[in-house]
Amino acid sequence: MPADTVFPSYSRWYSLALIFLIAPLALAMLLRSLVLEPFTIPASSMLPTLRSGDYTFAQKYVYGYSRYSFPYGLGPDHRIFGHGPERGDVVIFRTPMDPRVDYVKRVVGLPGDRIQMKSGILYLNGTAVEREPAGDFTYQAETAHAFKETLPSGRSYTIIESMDDGRGDNTREFVVPEGHYFVLGDNRDNSRDSRFDMGFIPDDNIYAKAAIVLFNSEDGSRQMSWIQ
Repeated sequence: MPADTVFPSYSRWYSLALIFLIAPLALAMLLRSLVLEPFTIPASSMLPTLRSGDYTFAQKYVYGYSRYSFPYGLGPDHRIFGHGPERGDVVIFRTPMDPRVDYVKRVVGLPGDRIQMKSGILYLNGTAVEREPAGDFTYQAETAHAFKETLPSGRSYTIIESMDDGRGDNTREFVVPEGHYFVLGDNRDNSRDSRFDMGFIPDDNIYAKAAIVLFNSEDGSRQMSWIQ
């Protein structure tokens, strides 16, 4: 090749680095912030819906964008381009007391709702939420009773309980303040949620809706499924 050959700018090392390294990374970060974000479930508080080791994707665009939609809490202070969750949604959020950690729970109470647990039954605005037995659920050699819980909207999902007189099975009545939500784990006797020190979840702290389970890193028989 002649010594005086001039290469076009797009063929130089820094251009190639931009094309093959920086641009794909930027695109991946953009998709992660605006469209879908992967999560791995570390605990069993959402059994039977989510299991420890589940690899999931959460939809970022469903609720618009708020503070924790972007890395390092660099999102807008208040939600834009969207709306808050509905009863029954499985959401990803941060708590005011520990904003570094992601949590996943199910929304059961909207602003203004009155929420109470009586003998393991969820009461919404003074009325017991319908539930019916759904057999037993066994996980890691432990068996609990499964129930199909149906919200007034007709939306249904499965919860499990080991007993109806546990620490969180009988509570005072909670009135959800404006701009906040009440969340519960589907594993009702083994969940840290709004019944306890977690309290109500601010609207701006909820930033994604859990949508699909792809696989489980601990259980190869776990199949891909949509999250109800």
